Amino acid sequence: MKTAAYIEILDREGALLASAAEAAGGDAEVPTCSGWRVRDLLRHTGTIHRWAAAFVAEGHTEPRRPEGGLPDLDGAALLAWFRQGHGRLVDTLADAAPDVRCWHFLPAPSPLAFWARRQAHETTVHRIDAESARGGEPTNIGADFAVDGIDELLCGFHARPKSAVRTEEPRTLRVRATDAPDAVWTVRLSAQPPVTVRDEAGDADCELTGPAAQLYAALWNRRPFPGVTGDGSLATLWQEGSGVV
Repeated sequence: MKTAAYIEILDREGALLASAAEAAGGDAEVPTCSGWRVRDLLRHTGTIHRWAAAFVAEGHTEPRRPEGGLPDLDGAALLAWFRQGHGRLVDTLADAAPDVRCWHFLPAPSPLAFWARRQAHETTVHRIDAESARGGEPTNIGADFAVDGIDELLCGFHARPKSAVRTEEPRTLRVRATDAPDAVWTVRLSAQPPVTVRDEAGDADCELTGPAAQLYAALWNRRPFPGVTGDGSLATLWQEGSGVV
């Protein structure tokens, strides 16, 4: 996907998140984030938006924590603060030079491509959270974007030493989207970080299958897996240990 497409998705998903949060109310529980209420979701995501925008806008080349901590805001003021930060992130990414140099933490064609992709998926996952608090039908996720997000999660986040998805003995997990061509991943599990290839490589101990959008949400632990065959303990292992830090 092109950077401009990610920015367009980020713009839309942030607006959907804010609308769902406003409809739910700040005190509503977020079923997909245990212990959180909508105000926590807005504070967290709005802080991440400002943190990401600062790398691109200010050219920071080293990792840094978000400045100022979470805001002590609620109600209409919190929603306005969230929308302001989201808009600033969208504008920062849209106006940035393609060759802007700044810190990023997963492989990408460029820092700008990384931040546009990462924030599009960050915001989409948290939009799912906001809509779970609001109730009703969730907004659809395009298959191509969902496949891209699965790829980022499996081949990016869980290739890092931080991944806690480990097994004592080597096991193989397969992920297969049923509505997208060639959207299959083979995840080699062991006592080391997972190693994932975008291919159907050898036999699998467990296979997770379903439409790409449903798998995307499930792999981010926002819904149950649509289909599990083989050793279901590996699906449980993922649900219990795959939280991204």
